[in-house]
Formats: sequence, structure tokens, C-alpha cells
Amino acid sequence: MSRRHLSPRRPLLTALAAFAVLAGTAAAAPAATPPSAPAAATPLSALDDTYYQDALGKTGTALRSALHTIVRDQSTVSYSQVWDALKNTDEDPANPSNVILLYTGRSQSKNDNGGNVGQWNREHVWAKSHGDFGTATGPGTDLHHLRPEDVVVNSKRGNKDFDNGGTQLSDAPGNYTDSDSFEPRDAVKGDVARMILYMAVRYDGDDAFADLEPNELVNNGSAPHIGRLSVLKAWSQEDPPDSFEKHRNDVIFEDYQHNRNPFIDHPEWVEAIW
Repeated sequence: MSRRHLSPRRPLLTALAAFAVLAGTAAAAPAATPPSAPAAATPLSALDDTYYQDALGKTGTALRSALHTIVRDQSTVSYSQVWDALKNTDEDPANPSNVILLYTGRSQSKNDNGGNVGQWNREHVWAKSHGDFGTATGPGTDLHHLRPEDVVVNSKRGNKDFDNGGTQLSDAPGNYTDSDSFEPRDAVKGDVARMILYMAVRYDGDDAFADLEPNELVNNGSAPHIGRLSVLKAWSQEDPPDSFEKHRNDVIFEDYQHNRNPFIDHPEWVEAIW
């Protein structure tokens, strides 16, 4: 397999910049983007010509292997650095002083973070205990599955698997939970699914961490698995990537880890692999 995408990222960023210049000279200048709108997502054609070139045309295990090789080439952040990173990746496009919380959808001050009731903290969408990776640099600090969330709601989700059903949370309407599963609000169901599937491709057991795998079970406990795969696949189709999710992927790629969640760029690859 070619490893051209494992070279320093500077040629890729240069290529993307060149693509943007060419695109801008080919047509009249667009209207100014409102200050509250996220920046435009990286052009997919430019990514396919560079970052994803060794994955194109593949399916099944061959596609998964190619994507693993691509996304495992990344920089890392410490768990303490995650705080500041989330203030950037999850910034409210309508209020740059705030972040958007994953499950509640609430816009909250970036500085109102910590461990107290009413504050937001760092939610591991792939629960830390599902693979016993804690907050170690690697899966424990991977920004592609870490999101800001209300302290109490984060606790109610705990390490539960994902599935449909349960009782609606009074402090987070649209989210449901029961004894062994959690269902997020409709607007982020696809986000959750694509974060889980990214983790399964990125952490494949060939480093110091467990081989993370989605399955059809709930109540997986401390096993390196999260369910239900069929539900996650359905969520990914029902809630395709939006501008917030795409922008977040770009920020992580450009400013922090320098790798991408391929299922945001190519949501059709979910079905192609699973």
C-alpha cells in the first residue's frame, strides 16, 4: 500500500489552499460569509486527490485497512489540553464565547467548564471503560470522540452502549436512557455513530491500546466493544453530516491531530465497511 499520505501534512494543506485559489478565480466572488457561520468545509475533491487517495475504490476489509493506515498518522494532545481544544472545535457559530453541548444542545460559556453541577465537562463518546483506556494519550484524548457535555447529563449517559428507547431525560429533552443504553437527540445521532465508527477504525489493536469494535450487544461493560452496530448505522443514515460536524472535522485536522474522521467526509463508507 502506498504511504504517500503519511508524508508531512504541509503538501496537503498547500494543495488544499491552491484548490481554493483556483476555485475562487473560476467564478465571481461569493457573498461575504456571516460572522456567525462556520467556515466552509474542506473541498472533498481535494481530499480525495491527497488524503484519501489510497482508500478510493476499495470496500470491506480492504477499505477499513486503508483508512486505518491513513487516520493512525496523527498528532496527539494531552487530557488537560482537551479543555482548550474543545473550546475551539465545538464553538457555537452564533456566539464565539460559547460551546455547543453534545446531548443537551445547549450553548454555554466556554469558561463554565469543570466538574460542578451546571458546568460542562469532557464526554468520551466511546466510553473509557469500553477498552480500559482511561484518559491516556491516544483513545483517551482523541478529539474525534471527545465532546463538551453537561456534567449531570454526562453522568447519566455514563458508560452505557447506544440504542433506541428508554425514558426521556428531563434535563436533556430528546435524549433517552434505560439501564443499559443511551439514545441521543435526533440532531446528533449521526455524529455519535460516526464518532464510534471512527474509533473502531483508528484503534485496531496494533498499538498499545485495545482493538475497539462495535457489536450488536448492549451492556458490554469493560469489553472493548460498543453497541448496537445496526442502530449506529441507521443513525448515520438518518442524520447525515451537517456544517457543524464538517467544520469540527476540519479544525481537528488543521489545528490539532492532523487526521480526519473519514465517515464525515464519506458517510457512504459506513455501509461499505459494515
